Amino acid sequence: MRILLSTYGSRGDVEPLAALGAALQAHGVEARVSAPGDAEFAALLERAGVSLAPAFAPVREWAKEMVKRSRSASPEDRARLISGQAAEIAARQCEALSAAAEGCDAVVAFGLFPSCAAARLVAEQRGMRYMLGTFCPIWLPSQHNRPHEYPSHPLPAGATDNRLLWETDIRTKNALFGEAVNGQRALLGLPPVENVRDYVYGNPVLLACDPVLGPWLPSDLIDAVQTGALILPDERPLPDRLNAFLDAGPPPVYIGFGSISVASEAGRTAIGTIRARGLRAVLARGWAGLGLVDDGDDCLEIGEVNQQALFGRVAAVVHHGGAGTTVAAARAGAPQLIVPQIGDQPYWAKRAAELGIGAAHDGPMPTTESLSATLDVALAPETRARAAAVAGKIRADGAEVAARLLIELLGQSSR
Repeated sequence: MRILLSTYGSRGDVEPLAALGAALQAHGVEARVSAPGDAEFAALLERAGVSLAPAFAPVREWAKEMVKRSRSASPEDRARLISGQAAEIAARQCEALSAAAEGCDAVVAFGLFPSCAAARLVAEQRGMRYMLGTFCPIWLPSQHNRPHEYPSHPLPAGATDNRLLWETDIRTKNALFGEAVNGQRALLGLPPVENVRDYVYGNPVLLACDPVLGPWLPSDLIDAVQTGALILPDERPLPDRLNAFLDAGPPPVYIGFGSISVASEAGRTAIGTIRARGLRAVLARGWAGLGLVDDGDDCLEIGEVNQQALFGRVAAVVHHGGAGTTVAAARAGAPQLIVPQIGDQPYWAKRAAELGIGAAHDGPMPTTESLSATLDVALAPETRARAAAVAGKIRADGAEVAARLLIELLGQSSR
């Protein structure tokens, strides 16, 4: 059996598919990953031993351009911008996935909605099995949570019935993505669909997040099968320069915002706040290109490294709240200070605070005062003790569980 794993997104979208692809191949299933062709992702998949079928475009520069367009658009124009981007992604990704799916029996899609829509369309056209995957429970229809709010499509004021709000979500996704999906269907000679959300989601859905960090409460609105996070084991040694810095003093505080284009002020504020406590810091440049404020020997700037090895040696992890970083810190028993920016990041910040393993910053742009208050919580002895206790409860076998599940569900009608 051959399974195509598809995504379009940042490292947090690609690395889990590398883990899942490796787990599938360990069971004798040929796995292929369609992901952005950025050099860092190609290297990541090569390390996992999984073949890459490049998506329609590398994502790093594309994402910068989309952010630039969004920032210059008025609130009224942002909905049109989303629809236009969706149409572009769906069309170009359909072409890329048509080639990537050659010889495959099934496709499992993660990432941006229009990219998943393209995977669903290609699967339908080719008669392949299809399944949607996601890394956070808030993206799935449930009476236990509200749907995501899109620009120019606010949720009804004062509405508290989540079931009705998810009905609103159907209309919102039709408005934003309906033209993109049905436009491609017309080109493929397929009839239009009235509910693009449920068409793309399907049923059941693979929920690939840790049940302690992001528990799924049963819902009659959709069937989600929770497997645990898809974690790629990382055996890479830390760079000598980083090891020397770690050995030279007490555990530092890690600062990193991954692929999020945070303002450089966020990094400077974090360093200043950490220094005010007499602590050291490790600053990850990330896609925002964060840099040090001076050449003091109490701070070290790094590139992409093995977080699994690093997080076990730090006093705390200050980050944006990506699903991958959250689970990596939790597994390492490192207290977290999450400064959420977009998407599901506020959810992970809230969960870290609720579990007592970290602190959630209120808002995306920290000040010295606001960051200092949350850092107090993250560095408290009781937070570290709780983080250490929860670390032992985080599953490490999510990729294996997901691989077995997919073989069972998708292999039922493989060619």
